[in-house]
Amino acid sequence: MDTSQMIADRIERLVQEQGSNPRAVALAAGMSPTGVRDIITRKTKNPTFANLLKISEVLGVDISEIVGGTAPIRPSISIAGKVGAGAQVPVFDSYEKGDGPQVECPPGLSPHGIVAVEIEGDSMEPVYSAGDLLFYTRATHEGVPNDVVGHRCVCECEEGLGWVKQIKPGDEPGLFHLISLNPGATTMWNKRLRWAARVRLHWPSELVVKP
Repeated sequence: MDTSQMIADRIERLVQEQGSNPRAVALAAGMSPTGVRDIITRKTKNPTFANLLKISEVLGVDISEIVGGTAPIRPSISIAGKVGAGAQVPVFDSYEKGDGPQVECPPGLSPHGIVAVEIEGDSMEPVYSAGDLLFYTRATHEGVPNDVVGHRCVCECEEGLGWVKQIKPGDEPGLFHLISLNPGATTMWNKRLRWAARVRLHWPSELVVKP
């Protein structure tokens, strides 16, 4: 029996022993309604350590009762979507909590509260390349914290598009200049942002490991 099957069987047994059901456990864990069922049925064959930990907390058991005796599971991080920086229309997809594509957490980086986005296109060359990942933490759900201004950030404009830019104060309160990382690209002047988060780590595509 492989690791994912053993984990699935253990979760199913624990859910049944507590008289609960997969949907209730998933919702209590902050996952999508089918998150636990997908693990049990092995639709999700490589569940993240973060989600398994949340499931164990909801079930009131130690994580070892779910993964104990199996091969070590490396923590993973959700990829929220893709971002661009140049003239092309960028993409910023959103997923249910923890249900986006996953990537193994880089060494030295804690997986707690970390999100990753994938670079789309070549508009950020030579700083970032297509397929590279940027890791960030959103200190607040909305707004632009003062300590991110002046730094390279992942941000979302009021049109709902995702960008990677250096953020500078705009000409009026609440407005920001978005400086492109590519010297040949056009600066976006006086833009309103829904949120911005400083880039914590750049991970080249050749180092990315997907579970």
